[in-house]
Amino acid sequence: MNQLIECVPNFSEGRNPQVIKQITDAIESVEGVKLLNVDPGKATNRTVVTFVGAPDDVIEAAFRGVKKASDLIDMSKHTGEHPRFGATDVCPLVPIANISMEETVEYAHKLAKRVGEELNIPVYCYEFAAQAEERKSLANCRSGEYEGLPEKLKDPRWKPDFGPAEFNASAGATAVSARNFLIAYNVNLNTTSTRRANSIAFDVREAGRVKREGNPITGKIVKDGNGEPIRVPGTLKKVRAIGWYIEEYGIAQISMNLTDITVTPVHIAFDEVCKSAERRGMRVTGSELVGLIPLQAMLDAGKYFLKKQERSTGISDDEIIKIAIKSMGLDELGEFNPRERIIEYMLEDDELQLKDMSLKTFMEETASESPAPGGGSISAYVGSMGAALGSMVANLSSHKRGWDERWEEFSDWAEKGKCYQEKLLRLVDEDTSAFNQIMAAFGLPKGTEEEKAARMQAIQDATLNAILTPLEVMKTAFESMEVLQAMAEIGNPNSVSDAGVGALCARTAVQGAYLNVLINLADFKDKVKAAKLKHEAGEILFQAETKEQLILKLVEEKI
Repeated sequence: MNQLIECVPNFSEGRNPQVIKQITDAIESVEGVKLLNVDPGKATNRTVVTFVGAPDDVIEAAFRGVKKASDLIDMSKHTGEHPRFGATDVCPLVPIANISMEETVEYAHKLAKRVGEELNIPVYCYEFAAQAEERKSLANCRSGEYEGLPEKLKDPRWKPDFGPAEFNASAGATAVSARNFLIAYNVNLNTTSTRRANSIAFDVREAGRVKREGNPITGKIVKDGNGEPIRVPGTLKKVRAIGWYIEEYGIAQISMNLTDITVTPVHIAFDEVCKSAERRGMRVTGSELVGLIPLQAMLDAGKYFLKKQERSTGISDDEIIKIAIKSMGLDELGEFNPRERIIEYMLEDDELQLKDMSLKTFMEETASESPAPGGGSISAYVGSMGAALGSMVANLSSHKRGWDERWEEFSDWAEKGKCYQEKLLRLVDEDTSAFNQIMAAFGLPKGTEEEKAARMQAIQDATLNAILTPLEVMKTAFESMEVLQAMAEIGNPNSVSDAGVGALCARTAVQGAYLNVLINLADFKDKVKAAKLKHEAGEILFQAETKEQLILKLVEEKI
């Protein structure tokens, strides 16, 4: 996989769709860049744009977006609830795949230098791209906001990292960074009071609040021996938060930036705000995600709330995500479409894969004149259905009347089954890809001796892949039988026949994939390795047949 970075510029325009469209058009004019999300906010008068691509393409697209924003947005006329100091207020770069933070910092500096020199916009670099300790904090870089820029630029301590130390009345200044994945997340309250919302923000944010004597609002600030204010930290690490009133919705919100979701995930932030709000006589009514979120963050949230309900987490990703959306009220202020808000879903190839086809379409594709998908893909699919039956019995067992105390035991089995079924489902497409790789190798030129040698090597490499892929199907389908055996032994007795059918599917998957291993071994030139692979496949087949008979015996005894 090639290097991939994400760019999440925030533009100081959230009310004029024509202006926003011209900016995103400029970004999309760079080939190789994929626009993932455009999230305008009327009250904040700010639009968060998310796009990804190869580093050089992203830098070019970001520059074009910044340039277009500086042409169209006049900061001297800007108003909005969110802190800001430029037409392109912030422009962070986020490493996504096969690129280090150090490399991403270099690209951030490259972008900042170009914006400063070519557009005459003062640029400050923050977080990992910061060139001074006090500039790591965006809040420090943006202190004074747009209105304070003229004076700030006169202070030698705040000379821009790139660009002129001169006030650009129209474009303001821009902050560029390299940072980890950040989630901008707002929690909705049943109040219109900004002050009360801020009290919750101070409770939860890492920076907390200044310590005061007596009255927490009007009391004298307590200072340490150096004369610095003592702070009472909030309950959530790696969280920045403020309270504000959103006229568009008629409610106050806690606006949070979760800067490290491995430390404070979104569901923990939501629950902590709920606790603080309840203590202060308020209630959380829902929440709002700004921009995109990683798939794992949504799955972790859904599982968190399922476990609180003592329900199995071994269900489909779609169902887990639905629980996360409803639990956190992510659809309170507008539709929350996972396909448009989860980054992995936005990056999926538009080409329809076999695993995503309907059962009827998959069957018809198999029956067509094309040799793929064939027996290998069908074996993997049958195996995934067998594992799915194991998960089903586990899920049914987890909420069987009278077995309430065993919900977690069966949830763990359902999760295991889900892992097997998802892996086998991926192998459906991988088997067809392996066949296509062989066909492509046979299509290589064979004119010169060098071309002949390269073609022969490519054919052998593809043939080995076509052996190893069904061998992986065999291993995974056999391993899935542990779930089916457990469900035959301890699962809901009313569903024991389903465990039996699952065992039949798993053994069929193993035996079907075995035939694919054999047919491809015939064309593999390394006979020593071929013998080892054949022996390994034979052992798995024997074990699967033995396990199938054991499971069927258990099933028949219980029926």
